[in-house]
Amino acid sequence: MDTPTHEVEYEQMLLSRHTFLNQRGGRRKDSVMERSAYILLSRIRVQGPMSIGELSEAFGLDASTLNRQTAAAMRAGLIERIPDPEGGMARKFRLTDEGTRLLDSEREGIVDILDQVMTDWPDEDIAAFAGYLRRFNYGIEAIGGRPWPRP
Repeated sequence: MDTPTHEVEYEQMLLSRHTFLNQRGGRRKDSVMERSAYILLSRIRVQGPMSIGELSEAFGLDASTLNRQTAAAMRAGLIERIPDPEGGMARKFRLTDEGTRLLDSEREGIVDILDQVMTDWPDEDIAAFAGYLRRFNYGIEAIGGRPWPRP
């Protein structure tokens, strides 16, 4: 590797190939959400009800892509359309009780796997790693101009 940045690039590429696996290397049996639904629901949860336009801007994706994703999430009973709580014209999407329950379940499953991955890490190392990831994400968000709200 030429520079530390080359090492980061390589490790990030390796990280992006992983799904959250069970101990035998297969997809978690209790996983119920596609990655795109998990990210979509996570964004709506932290930001509150969002319109297609707001989602398109937040993700930097075409409205037709978000229409397909939200339609699939609605068919699965994860989100629902509501009138804009602030009185605007666009209808917005919010999580259903089932969407909230499944998002919480998915997140807990991922945390369980991460606990297994970092089982021998001291808490200080885990906190430092989380801080570096946050800083890395802030840098990417700053370049893209799309900050992700954090709880």
